[in-house]
Amino acid sequence: MLAQLLLGRERLFYRSGNGHDRRVQTLLEKSRNYHKRTGKVLPSTIVDLAPVLGEMRLRKTAAEIESLRAACSLSAEGHREAMRFAHPELAEYQVQAAMEYVWREGGSPRNGYPSIVASGPNACILHYVENDRMIEDGDLILIDAACEVDYFSSDITRTFPANGSFTGPQAAIYEVVLTAQKAAISPARPGATIRLMHETSMEVLTEGLVDLGLLPRNVDDSLAMNHYREFFMHGTSHWLGLDVHDAGSYRVEGKPRVLEPGMAFTVEPGVYVDGREEIEFNLHAYDLDEHLEQSFLDPSGAKKRLEEAKEKADKVTHKVPAEFRGIGVRIEDDILITESGHDNLTSFVPREIDEVEALCTQQSWLSRA
Repeated sequence: MLAQLLLGRERLFYRSGNGHDRRVQTLLEKSRNYHKRTGKVLPSTIVDLAPVLGEMRLRKTAAEIESLRAACSLSAEGHREAMRFAHPELAEYQVQAAMEYVWREGGSPRNGYPSIVASGPNACILHYVENDRMIEDGDLILIDAACEVDYFSSDITRTFPANGSFTGPQAAIYEVVLTAQKAAISPARPGATIRLMHETSMEVLTEGLVDLGLLPRNVDDSLAMNHYREFFMHGTSHWLGLDVHDAGSYRVEGKPRVLEPGMAFTVEPGVYVDGREEIEFNLHAYDLDEHLEQSFLDPSGAKKRLEEAKEKADKVTHKVPAEFRGIGVRIEDDILITESGHDNLTSFVPREIDEVEALCTQQSWLSRA
């Protein structure tokens, strides 16, 4: 069938890396030999299909937006039930089961990605998926999980207290993250960029980390030296759609992509303070974007140059305030760009501290037995 479809075609649009590469390459080699013997037109050029599909998937149709809304709504209800259901002395996987039951019962056949239910110090592990720790009194629980509807995935993260009440230090970290998320979401509209939202989030996060005594220098120095990356080491946003990290480029002709109606993405700042008593900071300013570009062009060389520069730089050892050690917080929502601004598709899950605590004290409709 494929051989017949190639006849009379000059180009083959194909996305490599999907398990069919060898078969397609063999067929093209046979096609070239057949062309030599018969002169019939057959593809002489392979065009990478990924950029074409990526552009299509960036801009959601009305029907696709409805599917994404449905995925976000059902995912949100699962998170709400997890917050009602969770309490100390349960296992993380039991909270996961309660949340995912809501999704299955609601008609979603699968998760959008492996669920993260991370209690206590596990919240500081970015891609923790074991979900096997017993939840303790005083823990925060970080849940990063969502389901699919019509193959479209949501992506939600909430962090809440297992016993229903934030401690003072937990609330302080939480408010820094929430303030950063709100500031990042605020400019989301046609004409804005994800880059702008990331930079806004980093500035607010860094200011909060300095105020809490987690960073040794002022805000400007901490940003220039990328010191905030000790506590926040991932991006603020990614595209959302048929894949949880959906297709589509973030830059066009070297510049940040301008947002358009129908584009959907996450906004997910976080702060992760592991158990280290002190951290050694290098007093070396560098452009992270430039380093990432050099890492692509010369991976080993770029890494070596940065390590050498940091080694030569002055250093300062900073004591991590004991009350913040072991606290991990991330807040993530799904944002759709509209003609007039944006729509938070996952706002149904509370974020404000008083609203989170109120939901945690509600009775679960699932048995806790």
